[in-house]
Amino acid sequence: MRRMMSIFFLFFSYANLFSENYQISGGQSSQINYRMVQKIQPSSNINKLLLSYVIPVDYYSPTYNQSIASLSFDFSPKPATRTEKIDLRGNKVIEVLWEAPIFPVTTIINLTAKNKVKLESINSSAPFPLVNLTEDVSSYLIATEQVNCDDEEIRKKALELTGSAEAEFDAVQKILTWVVDHLNYVLIPESYSAAYSFKSGKGNCQNYSHLAAALMRAVGIPVRIVNGIALEKPYDIKMVNGTLTTRMAQGRHSWVEIYFPDLGWVPFDPAGTELFVSNRFIRVEVGLDNEETCQDGLISWSYTKGTTDKPQFEENINAEFIADQVDLLGQRMNYGPRELLLCPEIETRFTKIALAPVPPPPVKLPEKDIKSLDYKIPFLFGNLEFPENEDFLSTRVPVQTGEENRMEMRKNFLVETAEYVTTQGQQYAQTFLLEKPVKLTKIGLALHWFNNEGQIWVELLKDDNGKPGEYLATSELITLEQMERRRGYSWVDFDFNGSELILAPGHYWVALGFTGGPIVNWFFTYGHPVGPQDGTRYKAMFNETWSRSLSFEFNYRVEGFTTE
Repeated sequence: MRRMMSIFFLFFSYANLFSENYQISGGQSSQINYRMVQKIQPSSNINKLLLSYVIPVDYYSPTYNQSIASLSFDFSPKPATRTEKIDLRGNKVIEVLWEAPIFPVTTIINLTAKNKVKLESINSSAPFPLVNLTEDVSSYLIATEQVNCDDEEIRKKALELTGSAEAEFDAVQKILTWVVDHLNYVLIPESYSAAYSFKSGKGNCQNYSHLAAALMRAVGIPVRIVNGIALEKPYDIKMVNGTLTTRMAQGRHSWVEIYFPDLGWVPFDPAGTELFVSNRFIRVEVGLDNEETCQDGLISWSYTKGTTDKPQFEENINAEFIADQVDLLGQRMNYGPRELLLCPEIETRFTKIALAPVPPPPVKLPEKDIKSLDYKIPFLFGNLEFPENEDFLSTRVPVQTGEENRMEMRKNFLVETAEYVTTQGQQYAQTFLLEKPVKLTKIGLALHWFNNEGQIWVELLKDDNGKPGEYLATSELITLEQMERRRGYSWVDFDFNGSELILAPGHYWVALGFTGGPIVNWFFTYGHPVGPQDGTRYKAMFNETWSRSLSFEFNYRVEGFTTE
């Protein structure tokens, strides 16, 4: 079948356009030995402790397949009862109960996952709007408190986005393109509902899933929410001019599956992929929303009279890739969103979404004029939002009141998104764009350090066609042994006061340098909420070429003074 599409006529120069839509081909194939260990220290006066888990099962789709083997659940001490059931959504659930536990309760889950992603041309003739859906499929059109597809504004936007669509994929890609460009990722949103994300433009993986689902359900496209585990092992996508490296934090993750009458349920990760998810995911549980997909990792308990302290909880995940083959090629498309979106080739009728205009370059001023300006207005700029001083190893799940007055803690999606940036083999750099002249005083990075050995500093570089270029200045050195160890991630400010540096409007790069043996992580945000998509780069330490980019943006801040 030939590829059919309607095309927008673009009445502005291609020099002023850009997109971050990439057509991906190739595949991934891995064998993963997965192990999760949960430890619960019961609080005093608990008379019943109930734990719930969902059994991961085999899953097959046109792009992503999961095969589970050697699955085991080991409980210590032995529970009083163990039951299994299949819920309304087809999830296989294990429930284990302890009577008046005193000692720590440990659960160990072991499995081997053979995961495979195969990205070839996908042919779909599914029309839009959909008709004649079966009852089990149409149940995933229901509105919930988190998937507000009955919200008037969400419904209006969904109809606006899909009004000209004649094929289901056309409607889907228009909605996902809008979601990708509309939302900025935050780890701790105020709410997980689609309505909150629609209004605020913020959210974590749950919000991305809920908003995408709400917009699609509003126009009759069935969507189910998937919960599972994302694994932190990075993988490369070969591009024409370099390599894009993508990775996620290890922990709980939420994505979606969309129903196509001719393809079945197909996985999407609304934060950046269409028609597939990578094989770095372990699929576990499905439901209408993340409120319903709560059974895996659920902790419930009831009290005798007395204290109501909650139990202490710790969860550790380890994934060993016994075999791992990755052969992915990416080709940039001349249409689509300004934020990163990956998709295999699709054979269907769809409209190319017009490219977003590139902001005009900053106005250049003569150097003598810039230096003569009066710099008195405080200036602060950067990727500023991250969970400062958050202890990612501590219990951080809110306690809720469940059925029959039981208390419960549900799984959480707060993950540590950070890169180890003082490896001896590599150096990392982050770009920033100034729209006005700035007298630089300091640059801050969101860091956590695990030892007090060595020194770190920041190098400031000019931009060279989208990559770090000519050296400008170096901050004062920071000796880690003189610094107080802190919980979680916090701002570390690198002083540039001695350089008397005035920066003209334009692109610059911050590269972290180090000596000795420091172990330092730099926090990052999924996507690129502030800078360009290729604005986070790395290279071999003594290599001059910064040809490898990362699919996220480090958290940084630039401080100083500017002028009127």
